[in-house]
Amino acid sequence: MESYKEEFINFMVDSNVLKFGEFTLKSGRKSPFFMNAGAYVTGSQLRKLGEYYARAIHDTYGLEFDVLFGPAYKGIPLAVVTCVAISELYGREIRYCSNRKEIKDHGDKGILLGTKLRDGDRVLIIEDVTTSGKSIEETVPIIREQADADIVGLMVSLNRQEKGQDSDMSALSEIRERYGFEANAIVTMQEVVECLYNKPIDGEVILTKDIKKAIDEYYKEYGAADVKFG
Repeated sequence: MESYKEEFINFMVDSNVLKFGEFTLKSGRKSPFFMNAGAYVTGSQLRKLGEYYARAIHDTYGLEFDVLFGPAYKGIPLAVVTCVAISELYGREIRYCSNRKEIKDHGDKGILLGTKLRDGDRVLIIEDVTTSGKSIEETVPIIREQADADIVGLMVSLNRQEKGQDSDMSALSEIRERYGFEANAIVTMQEVVECLYNKPIDGEVILTKDIKKAIDEYYKEYGAADVKFG
């Protein structure tokens, strides 16, 4: 595992973004872990977050794209801080774009924030986590209605590696199959477990034997068919 991935996993825990216990997801599933990107709230946290995304994007897609698109609402700050990080780390100027939830009919009119999309733009979508793929179902038409742009891929922070609501494939695999572009994450849940299991952080083991057992049981029921877990 690349060193920045291990750093990112510890960063999620330190930032209180990744938690272990028992959580009820929007889908109704009882999950032994939960990720909330809304817990990144300070300037230093957001700066580091942008750097981790930038490194993962660079390693996965390269930097031959024009626009980083962050769907409203959580994708907006992600797109901004990652564009800044790409500029600072790699000297590449990527334009940022996001959508509004409601179309603005005065002043800076339209549905977009940031740059306007142009025909021929190569667009990379950035999100926090994708469980069902519903947000991509909403985002792709917005992009394609604005310009004849090429969507080169999606980058999220954590691949939960669990089956979606409508198939046994993971949400990221469903996106690849449905839309024809790549979908990747900074880290997978498998990598999280490998990194944290029985490892003390500030003197405390976060991912204990009991939690590991609960995660294994969760993936026996909800693990994606296209992903080997454990």
